[in-house]
Amino acid sequence: MKLVRYGNPGKEKPGLIDDEGRVRDLSGVVPDIGPGQLGQVGLARIRKANPAKLPLVRGTPRFGSPVNGVGKFIAIGLNYADHAAESGVAIPKEPVVFMKAISCIQGANDPVMLPRGSVKTDWEVELAVVIGTRARYAPVNKALALVAGYAICNDVSEREYQLERGPQWDKGKGCDTFGPIGPWLVTTDEIDNVQKLGMWLDVNGQRMQTGNTRTMIFNVAKLVSYVSHFMTLLPGDVITTGTPPGVGLGMKPPTYLKKGDVMTLGIDGLGEQRQLVVPFKA
Repeated sequence: MKLVRYGNPGKEKPGLIDDEGRVRDLSGVVPDIGPGQLGQVGLARIRKANPAKLPLVRGTPRFGSPVNGVGKFIAIGLNYADHAAESGVAIPKEPVVFMKAISCIQGANDPVMLPRGSVKTDWEVELAVVIGTRARYAPVNKALALVAGYAICNDVSEREYQLERGPQWDKGKGCDTFGPIGPWLVTTDEIDNVQKLGMWLDVNGQRMQTGNTRTMIFNVAKLVSYVSHFMTLLPGDVITTGTPPGVGLGMKPPTYLKKGDVMTLGIDGLGEQRQLVVPFKA
């Protein structure tokens, strides 16, 4: 299933994408797409609904984040060897874990706002993993069974804040609008092999990133298991799993986003995102 939350910010309704690519309203089936709907029971209830009998949503609605009530927005750094190389750092021996503020989460096509005084805002196409079942000390061989689905994430990053303002990355990762997720959440049954998904990102129509999840240093199962050893994962938590090479930081000379730029990005089977870069607005 491809699950969405559509409508104006703060007033999104649950929906799904039918076989013809149209939005169907799920409001009569579930109240939202959030922690209470992401477990096996909640997803089974949605699967019982006949898409052809659900109300058709007319027009082209805005898509918000496909998951409401995210408790933790966990990110993995330097998880592609070639991205680590372009960043000038060694391949990590263990996953690099940091947090993105949940207040940065937004819809896939909402504008990305440059922070006040930003000079090094960068792009990162990533695979996001949405947890469906509580996980604590999960073994690797059972980790994927705890996942509700996958989505695209643009891990937008302000490199000066991240790398030049102290040792913690969080300051450059959680600015408002820095967490576009979606456009939809694709349940795991629709993804044959999560470690074989092509991914890409363009800026103003120019290809910047091309990669594939098969080149992750630590695969999805390892990441879910690893993180669950340090914090309890709950339904609705999101883990964004690292980016392939081609970020602005790694270019010669480094190139960063400016007002008016347009990012477009996608992952096989998970749709596409588009964000206009806009200046800071209080």
